[in-house]
Amino acid sequence: MPLKPVRYIWMNGRFVRWEQARIHVLSHVVHYGSSWFEGIRAYATRRGTAIFRLHDHLRRLERSVRMYHAEMPYNEEELVQVCKEVVVRNGLQECYIRPIVYRGYGDLGVYPLNCPVEVAVAAWEWGAYLGAEAVQHGVDVGVSSWQRIASNTMPAMAKAGGNYMNSQLVRIEAARHGYAEGISLDILGMVSEGSGENIFLVIDGVLYTPPLSASILPGVTRHTVITFAREEGIPVVETVLPRGLLYTADEIFFTGTAAEITPVRSVDGVRIGSGKPGPLTRLMQERFYRIVREGEDPYGWLTFVTRRASARLGKLTMRESLTDARLQ
Repeated sequence: MPLKPVRYIWMNGRFVRWEQARIHVLSHVVHYGSSWFEGIRAYATRRGTAIFRLHDHLRRLERSVRMYHAEMPYNEEELVQVCKEVVVRNGLQECYIRPIVYRGYGDLGVYPLNCPVEVAVAAWEWGAYLGAEAVQHGVDVGVSSWQRIASNTMPAMAKAGGNYMNSQLVRIEAARHGYAEGISLDILGMVSEGSGENIFLVIDGVLYTPPLSASILPGVTRHTVITFAREEGIPVVETVLPRGLLYTADEIFFTGTAAEITPVRSVDGVRIGSGKPGPLTRLMQERFYRIVREGEDPYGWLTFVTRRASARLGKLTMRESLTDARLQ
């Protein structure tokens, strides 16, 4: 899905026009994949535009950065204000928000600590990640020949740019085989996750999902579904899952910020259940959309965005004021 440009991107403390958001070709990130990012959605709820679980995403971002011996130049509250401001300045009602932290221009050896750590936040309109019909009708997927990275090679729990070289291979292979997505196994041959989604299986009324030790990303939407299920009295089991369970499950669905809650209707050509989204999948979708569409939020997961410019914090104020003057 081609990007639809908006007006501004925030980079290192100031807003720049979309087409001017550039880095040097010799930046460390270009050569060694040294970046960490988040995918966050803002929804047009009945109560106004709101960002879903913004604080949780930003905390995960900080942990990802820390795993690679880097330090965030901005704190959580500052980035909360930036994310809100990016939505406001671009006049977006509903969008995908991408904060990214990366090692910039400074040194070009593998050793990264002499390079500056830089931050950018962009937002754009982005629809259904796996296709317009995916959330309603489900998708066909295949088990990938590419294994998920082992946790002692790179920290799989970090949402790091370099990790997604593995995900790219999974996604390309899936597309070549006619599938919407691929499922990776871990190095022990157990179910891990999709190229950009966590996975859940329903078997005899029990909800199963791979544990963190299966080389998965600790997903924010994954946690959301586990919360819903436990409230509904549905048993949730985080355990290693043999590949064979994929073909005998009653229901399977993906979770992720981009994919939201997407049913899986077949794996390797084997129909899952009736081939249609099952009742537990529908219940999880209903609970999810009640929050992000209706604005019902008993958890405090929504950060509402006003149409006015949000209040800026300390060191951002001067930089943004100068930028405002340049952009008039």
